[in-house]
Amino acid sequence: MSNPLILVTNDDGIVAPGIRALVEVAATLGDVVVVAPDSPQSGKGHAITIHEPLRLNKVNAFPGIESWESSGTPVDCVKLAKHVILKDRNIDLCVSGINHGSNASINIIYSGTMSAAMEAALESIRSIGFSLLDYSFDADFEPAKPYIRKIMEYMLARPFQHGYLLNVNIPKLASEQIRGMKVCRQADARWIEKMIEGRDPAGRPYYWLSGDFVNNDHAEDTDIWALENGFISIVPSMHDLTNYPAIPVLKDLE
Repeated sequence: MSNPLILVTNDDGIVAPGIRALVEVAATLGDVVVVAPDSPQSGKGHAITIHEPLRLNKVNAFPGIESWESSGTPVDCVKLAKHVILKDRNIDLCVSGINHGSNASINIIYSGTMSAAMEAALESIRSIGFSLLDYSFDADFEPAKPYIRKIMEYMLARPFQHGYLLNVNIPKLASEQIRGMKVCRQADARWIEKMIEGRDPAGRPYYWLSGDFVNNDHAEDTDIWALENGFISIVPSMHDLTNYPAIPVLKDLE
């Protein structure tokens, strides 16, 4: 049997240490192709490029690994992989990350990392987004690698009929401090935002988005609880944003 084909992408850019760590794990499990942005794309969500052409350049970013950098967003990278670079091949798994920073709870809405994985899921490709709760460029990804490998092996071993998407977040802890993994739901939390105003040298105003993350959902079945208590959180996710409980309430509009 041929090796599984694993697509690796991210939103921090092809030179980010997180994607290098993910490639190292993926390369032990199958044939790897990397398609990633040529610059950081954090917070892009599910944005796509439609008003300008996309560029692709083959690069030698990882020894022995076919690698491409794109001028587009993380979602663009998955589309280019599916329809251009790997158009005649079956992608067995798409992994996105390892993101520098959390994508737990509401952060999934804004995340380019998770949107890339979700785009693959929309194409019926099993997919996983990995994030480490450390925003530092020199973050230590070694403690996460055994768990990442285990989750990837699990997904590759199961013939899911439709795109299956996991949002995996890893606490910033040493190996001996990680207590294991928990399958969770997304916590009901949000950002309380504010705009910080400043003035440029010409006296013109500019605005910098800031805010505080507020979690009002402290149940033990949530991703935030798992992370705060030393566990890796695994949230099965999907693109369906339907508010199902509201359907019967709104029936009198028909």
